[in-house]
Amino acid sequence: MDKFFSKISKIKYEGVDSDNPLSFKYYNPEKKIGNKTMAEHLRFSVAYWHTLTEDGSDPFGVGTMQRSWDDINDPMQLAKTRVKAAFEFMDKLGVEYFCFHDRDIAPTGDSLKETNQNLDEIVELIKEMMDQTGIDLLWGTSQLFVEPKYMHGAATSPNADVFARAAAQVKKAMEITKELGGENYVFWGGREGYQTLLNTKMGLEQDNMARFFEMAVDYAEKIGFDGQFLIEPKPKEPTKHQYDFDVANVLAFLRKYGLEDKFKMNIEANHATLAGHDFQHELHYARANNVIGSVDANQGDKLIGWDTDQFPTDIYATTLAMYEILKSGGLEPGGLNFDAKVRRPSFKPEDLFHGHIAGMDTFARGLEVAHKLLEDKALEDFVEERYSSYQSGIGKKIVAGETSFEELAEYTKENQIVNSSGRQEMLESILNQYLIES
Repeated sequence: MDKFFSKISKIKYEGVDSDNPLSFKYYNPEKKIGNKTMAEHLRFSVAYWHTLTEDGSDPFGVGTMQRSWDDINDPMQLAKTRVKAAFEFMDKLGVEYFCFHDRDIAPTGDSLKETNQNLDEIVELIKEMMDQTGIDLLWGTSQLFVEPKYMHGAATSPNADVFARAAAQVKKAMEITKELGGENYVFWGGREGYQTLLNTKMGLEQDNMARFFEMAVDYAEKIGFDGQFLIEPKPKEPTKHQYDFDVANVLAFLRKYGLEDKFKMNIEANHATLAGHDFQHELHYARANNVIGSVDANQGDKLIGWDTDQFPTDIYATTLAMYEILKSGGLEPGGLNFDAKVRRPSFKPEDLFHGHIAGMDTFARGLEVAHKLLEDKALEDFVEERYSSYQSGIGKKIVAGETSFEELAEYTKENQIVNSSGRQEMLESILNQYLIES
């Protein structure tokens, strides 16, 4: 398997003293962190769409990427070539998982029947490549936002025929995800939202989206798909306002419709910043509500107001992300999927390796520091002490729900309030110390 990236050897761990840019400096898959290896903790995945189909185009320019398959005109032959290139790339990179949208892996036909036949043919090839390499499917999903019929949304479209077509597309995508042994299935509502409320029935649209999810849950049971269902929050883009705004918003939606036990979150770093949060906030909120499912690992540019999907290189952010993930008990059956693309001027095939290496090393380093922080209880002891007033006396009664406004009013008449410092600067200094020295 050495055809599409013939100039690249298998990427190996060489450590921080290596000057080889095509090597890992921190990611050592066999290294034990606690009771798991790095590979078991991180469960890295390649995003098929950005890595195999991204052409480098943006709103201001045409594609720039140079790929050996660029001159293939037959859509099915192109799809098959990309499958082979994908598995060569992943095998050389040393990742164990990949993710895809249905329309990434196979072209649309002139009818739904032909489109599904195309999918079936490509899925057979993917199965062969999975058997050869041992690379597994982390999750599948449906692309319900590119085609013109989805201009008003899919499950939230005002057109019932579009709702029906979206259901048919998800039905097939769930079937092939199951066939490929996918451990999760993701719902991302790319156009499930509105551009203006002047033409929108928000209540009906959200009710319909819930009905769509209920049917998906029912169908999964019928076909025996026992993978984890995930919803990916994003506040805007391409719509002005999307119904899956952030973790809190999605959780409220699930609870309203009684679906909270059926779904967890696929949290993306760049989507968090678009929502006005940081990555840690979204993970922390999800952990507090036991809904961390999986992660789309990337970062945005804070000076650019759209979803730039850059490879993660901020060790501060990945440390705090892994801190939350470790406290939640880990990601399995989810993982860290690189929903990230190389920059438009990074157009050479080897740049795909540089981007993924940078992201894998950054999360590996974050894992090491986060584990050390937790092992030493460098932050935990302070936080526990800060809330210690709820472990005894009136605080313990508050937590147990064994008091009332009347009792609290009497208590506070004789009680002198003494607050303690939050010590934010001290804690940030401790974190910096671990980042530098761990």
